[in-house]
Amino acid sequence: MKRKLAMTAAWALCTAVGAQTTVNLKLSSPLARQDAPVVLRLAPYGDVRSAVVTVDGHETPCQIDDLDQDGTNDELSFLVGFDKRQVRRAAVTLHAEGEPRQYPARTYAEIVLRNPKVTEKNKHDIYLSSITIDRRTANPYNVLHHHGVAFENELIAMRIYMDKRQTLDLYGKFRKRLELEATQFYTSKAQKAEGYGDDVLWVGNTFGLGALRGWDGKEPTLLDQVARRTQRIVAQGPVRTIVEVEDGGWTIVPGTRPVNMTLRYTLYAGHRDMEVDATFNRDLDGQELSTGIINVKNSTEYTDHDGLRGCWGTDWPSTDTLNWKRETVGLGIYVPRDYRVRELPADKDNYGFVVKPVGRHLHYGLAYTSDKEDFGCHSAQEWTAFLKEWKRETEHPVTVEKE
Repeated sequence: MKRKLAMTAAWALCTAVGAQTTVNLKLSSPLARQDAPVVLRLAPYGDVRSAVVTVDGHETPCQIDDLDQDGTNDELSFLVGFDKRQVRRAAVTLHAEGEPRQYPARTYAEIVLRNPKVTEKNKHDIYLSSITIDRRTANPYNVLHHHGVAFENELIAMRIYMDKRQTLDLYGKFRKRLELEATQFYTSKAQKAEGYGDDVLWVGNTFGLGALRGWDGKEPTLLDQVARRTQRIVAQGPVRTIVEVEDGGWTIVPGTRPVNMTLRYTLYAGHRDMEVDATFNRDLDGQELSTGIINVKNSTEYTDHDGLRGCWGTDWPSTDTLNWKRETVGLGIYVPRDYRVRELPADKDNYGFVVKPVGRHLHYGLAYTSDKEDFGCHSAQEWTAFLKEWKRETEHPVTVEKE
């Protein structure tokens, strides 16, 4: 759960010896939390190839990511737990040579093409790091195995459809672990008997969990006027996974100038929430768009009418009601005030918002739980309590100071 801390300040180095730099940080939290992300931007420190992070003298896993894939690492991230009002100290030692230290993976992502020689749905073996398809592709939904990029941490897993919906479809787990490499979103009967999870949500043309769409002044619009669609895996490892969906030449409103949009999804280990950041190739300040969550059948809605909205409901995750059982899920979305135009009335499909970029950027958060989890929420009341605490933590972030 817990929102990412992005340290935007360019901190001066405290100790520099040759190709090694040590940055000492004071970390404090007004709230108790687990796995709170700390992110250090690496541009001030030159070419960073490896690093070691200690928190209160104990080594903790860290991850170095090249976000724009230009060969230079851009960010270092690590996770820290806090008691209420606790102060902790971290030492980040950066090296201009070597390889990143290896730590146990807590996140995973994959883009998979179907292998025509493979008959088992969870055994396909053509792995990609990115893919771009042209608008002439008749049915982009069927280009990729599991229909789009899939990503996970120990708690949750998702796939993003590579079509005009760009919907997040959800996978529910019984226990905390990484599963997608084994199941590929198509869990076999044998795997189900072993306690592996599977698909838990039918999305159709709804928002699903937080798909970003156009807005025509009356209703959401799909991303059907797009020149090229790209999906890529940016990062995965012990701390976080980052995947991107890029829409090149998206005509938001017929007759208007196309725009390029990149949607970045960041999921940290130990979290059931993720961050969504949309960036555009030009200023779209005030351009109305839409997002929200599906109105799961017979769901109970929660809203604080200030950006936080959720639901708890039960429905079939597939049209095949003979081989699937009903699944109960809790969904949540939080849109900060700067990006929020208005909350829409609930309808038969969605609990929605009209949203807008600020300049070239739009940000919101998403979260979900599956009732099948042995570690999650199991009632609308529990899920609502989680959502309130999630927003509270988002609005009271960890403080980071250079020492």
